[in-house]
Amino acid sequence: MLTTAGLSLPMSQVAASKQKHTLPDLTYDYGALEPNINAEIMQLHHSKHHATYVNNLNVTEEKYQEALAKGDVTAQIALQPALKFNGGGHINHTIFWTNLSPNGGDEPQGELMEAIQRDFGSFQKLKEKMSAATVAVQGSGWGWLGYDKESGRLCVAACANQDPLHGTTGLIPLLGIDVWEHAYYLQYKNVRPDYVKAIWNVINWENVSERLQSAKK
Repeated sequence: MLTTAGLSLPMSQVAASKQKHTLPDLTYDYGALEPNINAEIMQLHHSKHHATYVNNLNVTEEKYQEALAKGDVTAQIALQPALKFNGGGHINHTIFWTNLSPNGGDEPQGELMEAIQRDFGSFQKLKEKMSAATVAVQGSGWGWLGYDKESGRLCVAACANQDPLHGTTGLIPLLGIDVWEHAYYLQYKNVRPDYVKAIWNVINWENVSERLQSAKK
């Protein structure tokens, strides 16, 4: 039983009343990031791939709640890989869309730039280090700029598949670059370095700065 605001609800009702995850709207058109990322890729990536993670996450969470209500630990364990994969896919892409902007590019400003210069030496060195780590991801995965709350420093990291940065490494995600082939193959084919080079032209540094401020709280 779960007690909320004086009301006792059985787990089955809690599962039924739980709000479903939804696909976030983009703040720009699918073609707005051209020529760096074309409209066809953006439409498929957002409306098909991300939507699939959201739908599968909702289904998996429903099954997980049922397993919890039954006390079925075996079923809970069996569902955890799907929770990690689809939950990570939803978390990662929700960050990714906001990290991009048709008005992006240029260089970060203010505290973010100061932190980059302190922890990497220069903005160019950050780009080189993060690009190298991202291009080097074996198979599918993500390159990340994260914030280490314990040390107060910025770090570059890479995660396989849809593993979420925070849940996997403890770093708070600030900027992610998706290097699953569905993110670039229709335009860049198998030349991942060209895609990674181009994506810097549409990075929304204002969003990254806001994430850094939130991470410091």
